[in-house]
Amino acid sequence: MAEKKPNTKGPKTNKNSKSPMGNSNKPSAFKFNPIYIYAIPLIILVAFNYFGTSGRPVETSWREVKNTMLKNGDIEKIVIVNKTEAEIFLKDASYDKYKAKLEQGLSSPAKIGPHFTFNIGSVDVFESNLEKAQQEVGEGARVTLTYETRTNYFTEILTYILPFLLMILIYFWFVRRMSKGGSGSGNIFSVGKSQAKVFDKESRVSTTFREVAGLAEAKQEIQEIVEFLKNPERYTKLGGKIPKGALLVGPPGTGKTLLAKAVAGEAEVPFFSMSGSDFVEMFVGVGASRVRDLFKQAKEKSPCIVFIDEIDAIGRARGRNPNMGSNDERENTLNQLLTEMDGFDTNSGVIILAATNRADILDRALMRAGRFDRQIHVELPDMIDRKEIFQVHLRPLKLGEDVNVDFLAKQTPGFSGADIANVCNESALIAARKMKEVVEKQDFLDAVDRIIGGLEKKNKIISVNEKATIAYHEAGHATVSWLLEHAHPLVKVTIVPRGKALGAAWYLPEERQITTKEQLLDEICATLGGRAAEELVFKSISSGAQNDLEKVTRTSFAMVSYFGMSEKIGKVSYYDSTGQTDYSFTKPYSEKTAEVIDSEVNVIINQEYERAKKILSSNAEGHKKLAELLLEREVIFTEDLELVFGPRPWNKTREEEKVEEAEVKAAEDQDTVA
Repeated sequence: MAEKKPNTKGPKTNKNSKSPMGNSNKPSAFKFNPIYIYAIPLIILVAFNYFGTSGRPVETSWREVKNTMLKNGDIEKIVIVNKTEAEIFLKDASYDKYKAKLEQGLSSPAKIGPHFTFNIGSVDVFESNLEKAQQEVGEGARVTLTYETRTNYFTEILTYILPFLLMILIYFWFVRRMSKGGSGSGNIFSVGKSQAKVFDKESRVSTTFREVAGLAEAKQEIQEIVEFLKNPERYTKLGGKIPKGALLVGPPGTGKTLLAKAVAGEAEVPFFSMSGSDFVEMFVGVGASRVRDLFKQAKEKSPCIVFIDEIDAIGRARGRNPNMGSNDERENTLNQLLTEMDGFDTNSGVIILAATNRADILDRALMRAGRFDRQIHVELPDMIDRKEIFQVHLRPLKLGEDVNVDFLAKQTPGFSGADIANVCNESALIAARKMKEVVEKQDFLDAVDRIIGGLEKKNKIISVNEKATIAYHEAGHATVSWLLEHAHPLVKVTIVPRGKALGAAWYLPEERQITTKEQLLDEICATLGGRAAEELVFKSISSGAQNDLEKVTRTSFAMVSYFGMSEKIGKVSYYDSTGQTDYSFTKPYSEKTAEVIDSEVNVIINQEYERAKKILSSNAEGHKKLAELLLEREVIFTEDLELVFGPRPWNKTREEEKVEEAEVKAAEDQDTVA
């Protein structure tokens, strides 16, 4: 939810420190690798085979031997090697004649020979051809013919060694891939070692609680744990005990991991950081072994803090999907974690922090007091928290004079801290794309639209009829929502395609903790306004309302089966919010009840659809003006709807908003003074 402050002090230097670029000041020492034992002898063997003896003889042919060497009497002897190859030895007096052919650098044959070689094919045929050639030339060309059988020891040795070398190389490759180990050395014996990153005095994290915007309650809970480690006497003298664990629960992007980083930066004790997936490997028993090793290291450095991110990777409820009686590695890891957290052995001075966004699937034994004593809920930020988060992420940006933090906080309801960081980054990219010197208010609005709706596609080919249908559809949404009391206030309507949507209506939802039946019905009616407009204007319907129908069906089903808002079903909820159901059945109601639920859902949707048609029929002229304005300009805003339909009587006036803002600011100033 917040970003780190730039470190202006520069990197600290000590005897063991590294340079800012990651290179050590001293040259790294040579590290011996076991593979050298096999590689060095192999290299020596190859070098001896190719360079240890004199160069190989030059390739030639029988025709050249017969017509040149034999005819001129230059050959001293011929050696037949392994009945396949003939080696030619020249006379000393004839060597200079062929010197140009024989000089080939390092591979040149020695002067004593052999000098030339060629394949003879069949021995009998070669002997016959040699005899005929000698008879043609005369007795002066007689040469000595001998036979030798030679063994290539290099090939023989390589034949026996190569399979073992391949097996050794494959072994090292698999070990490095599968068993990183705690030290990352790739040793098979380090598979069960903990892979946790340790942050202590030498390697501290720079993030602190000051850089975590919002989350006041969560910070207080977490900060208390840090304070206990720093000053335990203040609590122990009253008989209190430190909580053994704290579980951070909340939607993605709300700052759970950032809070843990702040703890690592604030705590003056060792901090172990590890992900839940790091415990699980393909080897059986590795997860449990790593848990044991993690807590062994933590006990040696106590007091300390252990942080397990995404603990649901190993903390799922046991017995949900049994593997046909087989050994489940995840369950073994969880059992070992439960034992280490609150088992027979004491864990004094070791505090466990964990983060997850799926607390409903965690095992009950993991959630009990004594293991995770506290569950800290990190919720989506409200408007005040969003303002603080914006102030953090706007620091590095060059802002225009029209940028107002309060306005941005109001325009981003439901955004998490990660979403707000993305908005600030996207706005800077959009401003740079437009060759601006500063980031302006419109760039932030474009960034919000980009994140919510997707990339704008102005060049998408849409026919005239389709564009008219889209315009009347979106104008129907705008008209119905504007004329309903509990519908969300409209911000703008566009028929420019974004992502997969051909048009969109942007609303500013109210930040409320509960929703009444009237509010849900008005939202359903406003969502059906697009389909109703198509039927009234064009006397036909299209597939463009698929997303609208999906939303209203989901909302209507929740009203009937979850919220108890149906008279026929009664005040019954079939929703299991705990996720810890011990019985595996698909529906907690009978087929007869299912039919009643379907019937009630249809009644709600049909009633609100007729209501939307009635609103559009009574305001047909305004609906038409709005659609034509949308066709002309492609984008319309709240001001345009006020010109057509007049101001909403349920909206607060600007004066009332100013009064509220003044009251909020006065309250903030009072808190600051206090």
